[in-house]
Amino acid sequence: MATTPAQRKLAGALGVLKRLQDEGKTAIKSSDLTRMQRESLVNNGFLRLIVKGWYMPSRPGEQTGDSTPWYAVMRDFIQGYCTERFGNQWHVSAEYSLLLHTGKTISPRQVVVHSPLGQNGLLKLPDNCSILDYKVKDFVTAAKIQIIEGIRTLQLPLALIRVPESFFITFAQDAHIALLQLRDSSELNRELLEGSHSIVAGRLAGALRASGRGELADDLLATMRAAGFVVNETNPFTVSPANLVFTRSQSPYVLRMRLMWQAMRETVAACLPSEPGIPTDIEKFMESVEENYKTDAYHSLSIEGYRVTPELIQKVATGDWNPDVNGSDAEMKNALAAHGYWLAHNEVKATIRSILTGSNPGVAFRLDHASWYRRLFTPNVDAGFLKPVDLAGYRTDKVFIRGASHVPPSREAVRDIMPELCDLLEAEPSAAVRAVLGHFLFVYIHPYFDGNGRLGRFLMNAMLASGGYPWTVIRIQQRSEYMAALESASSQGEIKPFAEFIANLLRIP
Repeated sequence: MATTPAQRKLAGALGVLKRLQDEGKTAIKSSDLTRMQRESLVNNGFLRLIVKGWYMPSRPGEQTGDSTPWYAVMRDFIQGYCTERFGNQWHVSAEYSLLLHTGKTISPRQVVVHSPLGQNGLLKLPDNCSILDYKVKDFVTAAKIQIIEGIRTLQLPLALIRVPESFFITFAQDAHIALLQLRDSSELNRELLEGSHSIVAGRLAGALRASGRGELADDLLATMRAAGFVVNETNPFTVSPANLVFTRSQSPYVLRMRLMWQAMRETVAACLPSEPGIPTDIEKFMESVEENYKTDAYHSLSIEGYRVTPELIQKVATGDWNPDVNGSDAEMKNALAAHGYWLAHNEVKATIRSILTGSNPGVAFRLDHASWYRRLFTPNVDAGFLKPVDLAGYRTDKVFIRGASHVPPSREAVRDIMPELCDLLEAEPSAAVRAVLGHFLFVYIHPYFDGNGRLGRFLMNAMLASGGYPWTVIRIQQRSEYMAALESASSQGEIKPFAEFIANLLRIP
């Protein structure tokens, strides 16, 4: 098929965009592209303006108000923009520093940046976000700055000292995780003594003790008092933190998972109807699972990420890219997805049978979920749409969830928290809690490049079966309510809407 000059121009621009993304650039500077390349990408929906001189990748056909492309690049933009303006003379506020130290997946709407080159100016960004560049006179030394995901943050002890008391109320879970990450009190003591922070010392001693770090609290108080400071211990938490067993060098993501599970499980248990119990007639139960297959396969949806692929570039370069006319690729993808779903469903049925005959549900999921994933995408590999290496396991790059402000944890974090999710499922006595929190946390982690929604619903139904609940279908007509409930849990820590959503499905005859 002959190509037009415009198509060739777009193909070349997409090739440059892919190279930039392969280099780790998701916030794109104007100078990274020629004017013709920028115009071609913007006009065809592959780039969207952030602020003058900066762009973010997007997808053709996306709604202008969709915030997903912005949250996908927000941290990269902050790093690139601030470095361009301030060099290495900047860091984010103590509050945002702690959120990054603790693996928070939601960025604040306003990011405060401290720099001697700041002008106390406000830069407006998409989705009502902004950067406030705060001019400071006494800038911290480089030794007190730690780079996390490209963002220049204050080191953990200094950030704990500089956050206001209100942080322990508004961000109690994050403060708790930060305190649990301290290996000892040495650096904390050093910063407190250098700044003569006797009031802050009392607050941190109380916070440490409330978090189960009594030995650190005692050492902090003894050190400050030995230096002649009068320190009165106070507890800044209004709600006592969950009592977690402390182990050294623990991933903040693992700590967050445990705290989320503890904080949410009672709400979930209160929402869902009582467990029917393991069925006496396992074959009849399995028949009912099979009877729901066609309905479930039709309604199950996937959530996709944002990537420029070589295949897309090739389609544009050869004139095959015409999304308004050519539907054959979509039809092929649908056929392969249907076949993969059937294969994966059979694997899930085998897992359910294993659970009903005595296997621990968490252990069964740990052993089998990789097989579910492989079966889901084997047809795509057989057809040449995916490479065999794509079946290797957990993702090796970032992913993003359409319509969500929550950005899933890094690929490195996935390796820590997927085993933790399996541990939590294994230890949880309630099938209802396993089902609701298992599904929510699986899609919160988003361990794979694709198929996380389908696998999360498979997980939910395997855990429901472990309590004798019937196979439950989330229908396409309920998608908005379903996604909103998951987003409420991910972004605001509110699990009740999702628990009630699942509970209502279980009550439908």
